[in-house]
Amino acid sequence: MREIVHIQAGQCGNQIGAKFWEVISDEHGIDPTGSYQGDSDLQLERINVYYNEASGSKFVPRAILVDLEPGTMDSVRSGPFGQLFRPDNFVFVHLRRMSSCHLLSGAWV
Repeated sequence: MREIVHIQAGQCGNQIGAKFWEVISDEHGIDPTGSYQGDSDLQLERINVYYNEASGSKFVPRAILVDLEPGTMDSVRSGPFGQLFRPDNFVFVHLRRMSSCHLLSGAWV
């Protein structure tokens, strides 16, 4: 069995990634809340490659969404499949220049 962690970075990566999750969710019969609504056992056959099954038979993407600005990730969150992701899937990394070093603040991957 294979398990894939999908990493989306930047504005373009997150916009393409959001569309990817819409398409893959449709193929597997997963609705925007993470519930299986399909009509074929084939849709569930390899679902664990991209999704973790959470409590209540909800499927959550195995994904990390990273950006330097929160705007793109806010648009993913408010998009059609934004509720599919766990809040800790979103990583906002803020870069600040301080003297001669760069400081990273935010969640660490």
